[in-house]
Amino acid sequence: MSVQPGRLGAAFLAEIDTALAPADAALADRYPGDDGSRQPVHTVYVPADRYSADLPRLWGRAALDTAADHGGLAAIARTTVAHTDTAATELAALVENKLRTEPIEDLRIDFEDGYGVRSDDEEDAAVAAAVTAIREAGDASPPFIGIRFKCFEADVRPRGLRTLDLFVSGLVDAGDLPAGLTLTLPKVTSTDQVVAMVAVARELERVHGLPDGRIGFEVQVETPQSVMSADGTAAVARMIHAGEGRVTALHYGTYDYSASLGIAAAYQSMEHPAADHAKAVMQLAAAGTGVHLSDGSTNILPVGDREAVEAGWALHARLVRRHLERGFYQGWDLHPAQLVTRFLATYAFYRDGFDSAAERLRNYAHQISSSVLDEPATARALAGFIRRGELCGALTVDEVETATDLSITKVREIALHRPPAPGA
Repeated sequence: MSVQPGRLGAAFLAEIDTALAPADAALADRYPGDDGSRQPVHTVYVPADRYSADLPRLWGRAALDTAADHGGLAAIARTTVAHTDTAATELAALVENKLRTEPIEDLRIDFEDGYGVRSDDEEDAAVAAAVTAIREAGDASPPFIGIRFKCFEADVRPRGLRTLDLFVSGLVDAGDLPAGLTLTLPKVTSTDQVVAMVAVARELERVHGLPDGRIGFEVQVETPQSVMSADGTAAVARMIHAGEGRVTALHYGTYDYSASLGIAAAYQSMEHPAADHAKAVMQLAAAGTGVHLSDGSTNILPVGDREAVEAGWALHARLVRRHLERGFYQGWDLHPAQLVTRFLATYAFYRDGFDSAAERLRNYAHQISSSVLDEPATARALAGFIRRGELCGALTVDEVETATDLSITKVREIALHRPPAPGA
């Protein structure tokens, strides 16, 4: 049986390709997708004058000591995140190892709200001390580290830029920039401020002879103007693209944003409807751009008597699970004891969903018939879930490869929608 030829001629089809070429190029440029870089599960904020080279170790030790005072990690897991004693024991072993080896994945030395207004001499000295401590820490520093400097509002802009300049210059003068250098631009109120930050980053690269694009930055979404412009459009979407590829993440600022909307202090939280709206806009704006998303913090800490600590853990674990389920794979931690439930809740999230995700990915990849018919986009999501779990330590490579019957490299390729490497 002969195949009926199509009626659309080659010349016409070429015209369509030509007409859509600019849109194709714009899509590829603006929405390149995940570049495969690691995203930390949290950001720890510490005031600049409290940072020291051994702070990660001290926080990890403090988290373990607090857990021990409350019956140990397995007991805490049973009351917060684990469904079985076996799961609690598995989680405890994984989290203990994490707290001993990499208790902080991303550390932000804070020269903004957490530090306050100091004299210029005092802040200059704190910047110099931070640079020295980072160099002293060497490989013991978290994989991601940097500063949050004062925002670009007119009254504090000069101080913020001076701190940023001294920090970057000090690091360069002492050697290369840390591989995971992360800079945070807070309280953004206009796309113009993002454009200005691009200019600052480019100038720092020029004066220090750094490669173009070496300096990226996070945008903190904590003002109404960063979510909605005066014309009613989503400002945060324009901010990403105005960043010319330098915007690495969007971080939600729980309390500044809530206060700006006039929400009473007792009701300001990561789960307020206004917070969910802002984060939904952020999620839409960032989709496909490769820009990471982070939820904010809770100011109810696990400190005080036994009842207060355990209530703080229960709240924190629930909020961590909540933002993970909503596709925000990072959040903020402000106290060493929060590391306990940060990692218990994060690891439980990935382990709880692993068996089902691995089975579905295996069935998809090996074309095994099952009761679930997954499409390529869902397969990418399944692989992405597993890959995130492995990167943060919740899942081992052996577990992943055994359950999926795929190499970890292949899981990554599916997650990132990348073709296999030659010879793989």
